[in-house]
Amino acid sequence: MPSSRPPPPSPLALAALDSLAGAVLLVDANRRVASLTPALESLLGTPLREGAALAEVLTPPGDLDALLSHGRETSARLRSGATTVPVRVRAVPLTRAGRLQGWALSFTREQAPRDTGGEEVFHGLWTQDAELRRVFRIVEKVARTESSVLVRGESGTGKEHIAHALHVLSPRGKGPFRAINCAALPPNLLESELFGHVRGAFTGAVRDSPGHFRLAHGGSLFLDEVAELPLDLQAKMLRVLETRTVIPVGGRAPVPVDVRIIAATHRALRREVEAGRFRADLMYRLRVVPIFLPTLRERRGDILPLALRFLDELQQRGTRRVERIAPGARKLLEAHPWPGNVRELRNVMEYAYVIGEGPVLREADLPPEFSEPPAGARLDATDLDPEQLRGALAKAGGNRTEAARLLGVSRVTLWRRLRALDEADE
Repeated sequence: MPSSRPPPPSPLALAALDSLAGAVLLVDANRRVASLTPALESLLGTPLREGAALAEVLTPPGDLDALLSHGRETSARLRSGATTVPVRVRAVPLTRAGRLQGWALSFTREQAPRDTGGEEVFHGLWTQDAELRRVFRIVEKVARTESSVLVRGESGTGKEHIAHALHVLSPRGKGPFRAINCAALPPNLLESELFGHVRGAFTGAVRDSPGHFRLAHGGSLFLDEVAELPLDLQAKMLRVLETRTVIPVGGRAPVPVDVRIIAATHRALRREVEAGRFRADLMYRLRVVPIFLPTLRERRGDILPLALRFLDELQQRGTRRVERIAPGARKLLEAHPWPGNVRELRNVMEYAYVIGEGPVLREADLPPEFSEPPAGARLDATDLDPEQLRGALAKAGGNRTEAARLLGVSRVTLWRRLRALDEADE
């Protein structure tokens, strides 16, 4: 009986795998998913369930027999949950001692015609917005070069996803990818983390440390929130980029490094230069190719589809089944300014999934800020008379969150007024 997992492939199969692209899916003799490479997971943006039937995750134009038997490259659609990606696929049989053990399927993304819309998953970022899809095409072009890239975008827009895509799609894709947040560490520790240190350089330096530049040798280094670099470290960073060497803290001998820099910030570096907080010469080194990510409020058409995708992910791990989002909740989601962008939307949907009950996600399931009126329009607890309260509670079926929304007050304001009325009745 065929094994449910493919054994180690033969030397012939290994040679075949080496000739394929990095996005590879291994399928056992029963045509079930055995394993996949990180490159394929990155292309799809979500993992494939191990043991899933190949027919459930891959739809070629003909039947699977034709794809697996002939080994010709063909167009197909790769699926995982709600995600579908158009691909080109080729199958190579894996044999051992003359017996078929399974197949190695090689994938590359098949781009949709440029004049059509539709959804796209790009290295973990989903959109159907034309502007963001245009950014994806720029990333694909820039990735083939060695140019330094500055990714601009608000928090939660996916800057690290773009940085990782630039690395994976580049000739350095097999090298290391290191990331560091320049705003997360104090200056003295940040210098050591970036450039390394030698033993005895400072109290607690009991051994040599290579630092991120040396650890990223042959690959890419992602500098998130690069505008937060102190001026003295900016000068040292500039020297590293000019000489392609680093001098560890406490050291004297320069160490060669071969690293591509991908930087990101939510600030305009030109304004930081004008304010004297950032060196102009370093800005020009980092900002060779600027890439601007649109905010979620500029991609209104993505809000509800993304919300449904996040709900689908939550349902795969939880017990609640949400069949639809109520019209009122949809309006609130679409009208929200989303200062935290996609990251905020993901958190909001997780809150609503956990707090709510039943198959419909309602307004009352959303976080408190969705039921609070705009600043300046909030009522004080004493402004609510008992009749208003009773009427709102009756209309909301006793749900205090919904009653607060109907009254245009926060839940805390409603609770305070109810408590005041209870105390007055005692």
